[in-house]
Amino acid sequence: MRVLLLGSGGREHALARALHRDPAVTALHCAPGNPGTAGIADNHQLDPTDPVAVTELAERLAIELVVVGPEAVLVAGVGDALRTAGIPCFGPDRDAARIEGSKAFAKEIMAAAGVPTAAARVCDSAAEAGAALAEFGPPYVVKDDGLAAGKGVVVTGDRDAAAAHAAECDRVVIEEFLDGPEVSLFALCDGVHAIPLLPAQDFKRAHDGDAGPNTGGMGAYTPLPWAPDGLVDEVMATVVQPTLDELRRRGTPYVGVLYAGLALTSKGVRVVEFNARFGDPETQVVLDRLATPLAGLLQACAIGGLDPAFRPEWHPGAAVTVVVAAEGYPAAPVKGDAIGGLDEAAQVPGAYVLHAGTALDADGRPVANGGRVLSVVGGGPDLATARAAAYEAVAHITLRGSHHRSDIAL
Repeated sequence: MRVLLLGSGGREHALARALHRDPAVTALHCAPGNPGTAGIADNHQLDPTDPVAVTELAERLAIELVVVGPEAVLVAGVGDALRTAGIPCFGPDRDAARIEGSKAFAKEIMAAAGVPTAAARVCDSAAEAGAALAEFGPPYVVKDDGLAAGKGVVVTGDRDAAAAHAAECDRVVIEEFLDGPEVSLFALCDGVHAIPLLPAQDFKRAHDGDAGPNTGGMGAYTPLPWAPDGLVDEVMATVVQPTLDELRRRGTPYVGVLYAGLALTSKGVRVVEFNARFGDPETQVVLDRLATPLAGLLQACAIGGLDPAFRPEWHPGAAVTVVVAAEGYPAAPVKGDAIGGLDEAAQVPGAYVLHAGTALDADGRPVANGGRVLSVVGGGPDLATARAAAYEAVAHITLRGSHHRSDIAL
């Protein structure tokens, strides 16, 4: 199978790694990819949000499956263009991708499908936002309606900060705060049926103890030994399948991975958000544990015929990933600083490094080129071993001004 993977972050390096080890994949291409994917795939420099450029590349390379990483690519309609050209694509079309592209649309779908979620108000003015903040009270949850690369949500007890975030956005969704731990669950979907992957938990705040601003994610782990029995089956029955059914009823069948961000509240499971792509950094740990070859699963979704009774096989044990972020992340990450210690980190038993926001300088040396620079993954027979491997590898990384959380999976 000839596969083209779109994107350039840590999630894409994790996907490329899983696809590379699938014996069914005979050729692997990434666009644009990163210095990490360059070691296992052919990178092609183009804008992955350009439907014409992506389609032309896929046709020229005789691609049999396109896998879309980032949400912006989906919202740009790349999936639509590929399907029109007859090229199988793992990733929803533009209309279905609104499940992530618009928080208001996601709430509309959940209401129509009877999916449990937080009560919310869609606000187009400062007056509406002020009324909603007064209605729900603290902690205030304010979400930019559009794409914000995982950083469009403010959760705060400060009314002025909540109002300020709302004022910065054209349109916001303000909703009640959901108590309880959060869980991420990925479901692979073919438009009609879906199968679940392992649940994981990520850490959104920039600093230890869940302090600091929201980020795109500073680390993650799987499995979740504290998760209640039957959680996955419950979420598939009450969240994923009703959402697929509603989207199909509207004439926009959902093909790809549906990411359900969940809160296990005192009143039961509630959806915090949907994403239309693999979540980052949860993808890194979930795919680390996946034993079933990935390409066949994604192709079954893209062309239809996913067996709803099928359950992937998993490597035993646990995985932990720790994100090494650039100085100033998430507000104003510094780019261009040299990265050292990658070879030493890769020598740690059970650990490896995924490139996320990296580039090569004029001498071919890796430098920071984004906010979340690296994802360092550790695996082992249990969470403690996996966590120790990840942090041992992180200790070898040198990057001026960088920071990482020390309490992932603690």
